[in-house]
Amino acid sequence: MSITLICMTSFLSPFSWLSWPLTEFIFKGFTDHPDLQVTLFVVFLLFYVITVVGNLGIIAVVWLDSQLQTPMYFFLSNLSFLDLCYSSVVTPKMLLSLSSERNTISFAGCFVQLYFYVALVTVECYLLAAMAYDRYLAICSPLCYPAAMSQELCTALLAGSYAVGFVSSLVLTVAGLRVSFCSPKVIDHFFCDGPPLFKLACSDTYLNQVLTLAFAGFHGVTTISVILISYGRILSTILRMGSVLGKRKAFGTCSSHMVVVAIFYGSLLFMYLRPSSSYSLRRDKIVSVFYTVVTPMLNPFIYSLRNQEVKRAVKRLSGLHPYHVLCLFQP
Repeated sequence: MSITLICMTSFLSPFSWLSWPLTEFIFKGFTDHPDLQVTLFVVFLLFYVITVVGNLGIIAVVWLDSQLQTPMYFFLSNLSFLDLCYSSVVTPKMLLSLSSERNTISFAGCFVQLYFYVALVTVECYLLAAMAYDRYLAICSPLCYPAAMSQELCTALLAGSYAVGFVSSLVLTVAGLRVSFCSPKVIDHFFCDGPPLFKLACSDTYLNQVLTLAFAGFHGVTTISVILISYGRILSTILRMGSVLGKRKAFGTCSSHMVVVAIFYGSLLFMYLRPSSSYSLRRDKIVSVFYTVVTPMLNPFIYSLRNQEVKRAVKRLSGLHPYHVLCLFQP
């Protein structure tokens, strides 16, 4: 984060952004009532602990079990890593604000948080599309699947997802840093997201609105198209299967991913692909909690409870002697 911030500072020095009057922002958060803040702190802390444990558990199971060394679980472990990262970009600061009277964030810290949040969410969109493509090849072209979905292609899809996400976020963040902000400096939210942040601008934000809508629209249309086309062909292939067992197995390998896609994209599309005039910050905070805190917590449960291979892998690993587990870490 510090390297990114230094690069942004150097790049934007000609615009004299350090001379801006604001040095920090104040999060309005959820409520001013101390009792309710304590309750929210306990609830969100529990959610975050479950998120960390659940996603680290998925990563560990995929890494340790040799039978899960496949493209599908390669992407699943990276999805868990992303969920862990982008939840950690938002939740710890939110917990700190709920547990103390100091609910401020520095100007630089706000834009660093915005940068990593947008980047990681965009990466997740493309990763979910890559996972849908993987399931399409596995079900519709099973004989060609091992050669088609090679380790090189998996790595390239993952690297491309990160490249698109972090470059797009850099453009949006640089455009945001050129905006002038005036008092009052209170962000009616619990983290630095674009719409509530630019409500504080005292200069024109038309370019920021256009860029946000353009990037969200492009990434959304591109990734959703890949997902819909992939699952359309998967559904067509499944319906042509003669075996009921084969249909059930095919649906089983896709159902978890379909649930995650529906939850993730549903909340994101509601938040960003609509005119700025329709924003309701009070309502949007509830939706933001859902996809920044709740969804990363639910994903490990969705995949582990609905996936028989993950269940069997957990049973195999839980039955190992501690010495054998340690041996798995040896080169």
